[in-house]
Amino acid sequence: MNTQLNGQFVSVKLFIVLAMVFGFAATSFAAAELPTFNASDFSNPTSITNPWLSLPIGREFEFEGETDKGMETIEIEITGETKKVMGIDTLVYRDIVWVDGVVVEDTHDYLAQDNAGNVWYFGEDVDNYQAGKLVDHHGSWLAGVDGAKPGYWMKANPKVGDYYKQEFYAGEAEDEAKVLSVTETVKIGQGTYTNCLKIQDIVPSDPVLEYKYYCKEVGGLALEEKPVDKERVELVAFETEAGADKDEGEVEDELAFEQDDDEDEDKGKESGVIHTLQVQLLALLQQLVGLLQSR
Repeated sequence: MNTQLNGQFVSVKLFIVLAMVFGFAATSFAAAELPTFNASDFSNPTSITNPWLSLPIGREFEFEGETDKGMETIEIEITGETKKVMGIDTLVYRDIVWVDGVVVEDTHDYLAQDNAGNVWYFGEDVDNYQAGKLVDHHGSWLAGVDGAKPGYWMKANPKVGDYYKQEFYAGEAEDEAKVLSVTETVKIGQGTYTNCLKIQDIVPSDPVLEYKYYCKEVGGLALEEKPVDKERVELVAFETEAGADKDEGEVEDELAFEQDDDEDEDKGKESGVIHTLQVQLLALLQQLVGLLQSR
């Protein structure tokens, strides 16, 4: 067999092996759930009382952390402003981001809680800034417009292994979430929290490990981290409602939970790492198959 034929034979064998591996990887985990929207499920949508994400009017959170872009500060505020989306009154979740003291993003997210306690994400209006000047609205989307659909921001009763779409606007907004643990211990400057929810944020087009931790004692997000990039943005101050500040002592007095499910926690962590590796493998295999096909 001459060199050219031998090379083609090797390429064909490699293509077959890659196709088999690609097929195995593609079927080794289920697709994220896109929840079914029904307007009749929302009787009091702006009353968001989910224990993992409680948003009474006057609620405020502040986060800080060093990132590769500089010192990031995030302020979140619930003013009581609402917006009707797909016939549902949604609550505005305002999220402002500064880097080294300069605003880079001002976002209005639209959330609503259904009768079962799930918090839905109906879209966002985004103002992006450079050097303090508004430059564009990249990242904005709205459920019901151009085929966009709402997803879950937070499930009513999250369980290890839950895997769902947080938003769906094809090619623009396709974030997903996977529940890794409901028994995490989170240590930040505000205190130590137990039995926290650990979620892996997944962006199919950008397979970077990112985790978010929600704690019932906080009633919301307590910590975001990207372990590979060694980035950690944590809660530094919060109010449960207008004028009701939480300090470290009050938080520690409220801790009353015990860890009781280490086995599920370990399985959740392993599942999250495997999923990320699978996403990265799929991207690599797609590139290799494309190269082989072009020969």
